[in-house]
Amino acid sequence: MSDKNKISEDITHLRDQLNHHSYQYYVLDDPEIPDVQYDRLYRELQSLEAQYPDLITNDSPTQRVGDKPLDGFSQVKHEIPMLSLDNVFNEEELSDFNKRLQQRLDNDDEIIFAAEPKLDGLAVSLLYEKGLLVRAGTRGDGSTGENITQNIRTIHSIPLKLLGKNIPDVLEVRGEVFMPKAGFEKLNQIARDNDEKQFVNPRNAAAGSLRQLDPKITAKRPLAMYCYAVGRVDGGAELSTHSEMLDHLKQWGLPLCNEREVVKGVQGCLNYFKKMSALRGSLPYEIDGIVYKVNSIKLQKELGFVAKAPRWAIAHKFPAQEEITRVNSIEFQVGRTGAITPVARLEPVFVGGVTVSNATLHNMDEVNRKDVRQGDQVIIRRAGDVIPEVVRVVPGSRKHHAKKVQLPDSCPVCGSEIEQEEGEAIARCSGGLFCAAQRKESIKHFASRKAMDIDGLGDKLVEQLVDGGCIDHVNDLYDLTAEKIVDLERMGKKSAENLIEALQKSKHTSLNRFIYALGIREVGEATALTLANHFTTLDAIKAADEESLQKVEDVGPIVAAHIVRFFKQPHNLEVIEKLLNSGIYWDEIEAVATKEQTLEGKTFVITGTLTEMTRDDAKKALQARGAKVTGSVSKKTNYVVVGDNAGSKAMKAEQLGIEMLDEKALIELLK
Repeated sequence: MSDKNKISEDITHLRDQLNHHSYQYYVLDDPEIPDVQYDRLYRELQSLEAQYPDLITNDSPTQRVGDKPLDGFSQVKHEIPMLSLDNVFNEEELSDFNKRLQQRLDNDDEIIFAAEPKLDGLAVSLLYEKGLLVRAGTRGDGSTGENITQNIRTIHSIPLKLLGKNIPDVLEVRGEVFMPKAGFEKLNQIARDNDEKQFVNPRNAAAGSLRQLDPKITAKRPLAMYCYAVGRVDGGAELSTHSEMLDHLKQWGLPLCNEREVVKGVQGCLNYFKKMSALRGSLPYEIDGIVYKVNSIKLQKELGFVAKAPRWAIAHKFPAQEEITRVNSIEFQVGRTGAITPVARLEPVFVGGVTVSNATLHNMDEVNRKDVRQGDQVIIRRAGDVIPEVVRVVPGSRKHHAKKVQLPDSCPVCGSEIEQEEGEAIARCSGGLFCAAQRKESIKHFASRKAMDIDGLGDKLVEQLVDGGCIDHVNDLYDLTAEKIVDLERMGKKSAENLIEALQKSKHTSLNRFIYALGIREVGEATALTLANHFTTLDAIKAADEESLQKVEDVGPIVAAHIVRFFKQPHNLEVIEKLLNSGIYWDEIEAVATKEQTLEGKTFVITGTLTEMTRDDAKKALQARGAKVTGSVSKKTNYVVVGDNAGSKAMKAEQLGIEMLDEKALIELLK
């Protein structure tokens, strides 16, 4: 064998390997090799083709992109017209469609249908001759479309050469080119980053990408395709059903939707419609309905066609997801964590199967980006159970006096100051202790184990107490009596008495626990402890300015600003005063604060079970001596305290050569 023949065989083998692995990756979603191995094979083929350019063929994986930009698209004449589908919108219309089929077939037996999602993309035709892709065209008017072969070749899920056996001499495949949701979001994010115009929706993005005159631009767009039918077929085996035909397309390497099913009768169609309606929001691609096709090819031929549509297929459309309406006003809501969300109050409009009168605007960045104003006509989108949102303003609909929306200075619920850090999209209410919108979350946090540790006051009970009007704010907890709560669901006399006892017990706490319980933004356990040890009294912390707060370890300018802003709010101070008046107290902490800082600058990790003390006590003792206690082992860790049944943290410490202490050594160190 000559060297040239050997090279030709090597190139053919590489192409076959790459085509096989592309099929596994893009069609079956079951890759057999890692990306790096695919890239090695691809580069090897590129290298050989560069040395022997006369051996390059159109079906080579290296030839997906490379042609020069077109001056315009030529036309494609469809030998078999690409018809559209008639639509039904409800169960009654679907039932009428089924009756028409049965009457034309003169048979009352239940019909078997092939059901599949109706993709929201662009219909295209692919023509294969002897297994090679020779032409691709858009549907156009059904008879004539545009030649988009160069652009179709850039879509990796579409094979340039079909796989397998018994491939027809001529095979025209029809399908939908679309842009997956993730790719659409990524594409628009790039546009936002570059201050460029964004695509309106995935269908618009797919259509625009396929109609680029420069295929190199199309190649950069995250397009995909699912095949759903055939047109002209010369040769190959005779097939009896539509679903069987789709199975053959998949065997030949063509991409198909995995969610297709074969169903029986109208009820089977409706069950599938209901199932896909529920899955719609979680699918990685957009769909706008379901397509039902009579599965038997013999019956399809018997039923035939009307002018522009087959009699044997119908599209069952989902309720419209987008509609136009007007913004009556823009208000601000406060979430359970204090997040301030702008909401558009709308002229009621029926969209996505329900009447919508409110839509989220997410945050002020989105309001400003979309420039939504009161009185604007807007496009509203509702997908599945997703909260309706304003997609964009309708151009030319704005009244001349419409003012830009401004973030309010104070919380619309409690009047506390609104804070928004530079670079953050979300603004928040600073009245966490008092704000009615946040009361449940603030009470749950206040009662938690690492805060006031109120045994028996779980999340569900907090919900009951607030919803039942028993408490409004955290200070109301200490006004509760067993008589007030005994009639609550799952409570009873003993449980009520136990809760009141736990509330009384929680009154004796520590300053750091109390500070943590207040729920000041970004003030966690460790920061609360350093604040308590540094200032020693609550009054000193309340009076501290940002400069003095930043002298405390781990308190930077952002945390200092949160603390100052929290204690500036009269509502918060009022709640704190009521808590103290209810009897909450703590021991003076001078003894802890004046302990010799023998471990300052050292970082500890505690793992396993200690017997002489709890891990929490060990942590406090170490922190009181200036140490930092973290939850994970790293190169910055100085010591790992190892108790019984220590796990991976001890192993990692050993790998990193970090000194490990048993409990006895820890006690000696603390002495």
